[in-house]
Parts: sequence; structure tokens; C-alpha cells
Amino acid sequence: MTRPDADEDQEKPLDPEIAKVRSRLIRFMAINLGLLLLALMVVIAAIVYKSRKATPESPPLAGDIQVPAGEPLSGDIVLPVGSRVISQSLSGNRLSVDAELADGGHAIFVYDIAERRMIGRFAIRNK
Repeated sequence: MTRPDADEDQEKPLDPEIAKVRSRLIRFMAINLGLLLLALMVVIAAIVYKSRKATPESPPLAGDIQVPAGEPLSGDIVLPVGSRVISQSLSGNRLSVDAELADGGHAIFVYDIAERRMIGRFAIRNK
């Protein structure tokens, strides 16, 4: 194996035209890299700003009933005349009342405590 000449190992100086093109390309890359980093910093700053300004909006939990301090909740649940409450069940803000009606049938009444209104009536029938 022959060893290449020492002259070939050394870099030869660039042609002046090629040196100009090379310096333009380096300047172009530096400017573009700077703009890219600036844009990335702006995006990150916007994300941080929005995350600090945003208030966490969590829906009220199922067990959260808004009660004014020192006042008990009160309201009327109107059932049909002659009906009798068999059982009741509370789930979050909703109360379900199983009632035996005057004609001997059964119905389930669903009441929303937070809104203080009846939201559903379901008749129980045999087919």
C-alpha cells in the first residue's frame, strides 16, 4: 500500500467565488436557525402564559350541592294525591323516590336538589 503524498492530505485553499458562496450559506443558516429558535421561544412562552392564566374549570362533583352557609336546604317534592313513598335514594344532586300510587301502581320520581325541580317520572308496569 502506498501512502498518498503529503501535499494531497493538506487542504487546498478555496476558490474566492466558492468562499463567497460558502460564507453566504453559513450566514443564511445562522439567520434561519436564529429565527427558528426565536419562533420556538415565542410558542413556549405563549403556552406557559395560557397555562398560568387559565382557571381550572372543573364541573361540580356528584356530591357537591351548593348550600348557603348557615341555611338548610328546603323545598317541596310534589307526589300525586294518595301515593305513598316506598323508598328513596340519593346520588349526588339527584334524589329518586319510589312511590306506590293510589291506583296500586308504582312510579319512580327523580328530583334534582340543586335546581329544586322534578326532572323525571318513570312508571313501573308489568308487561
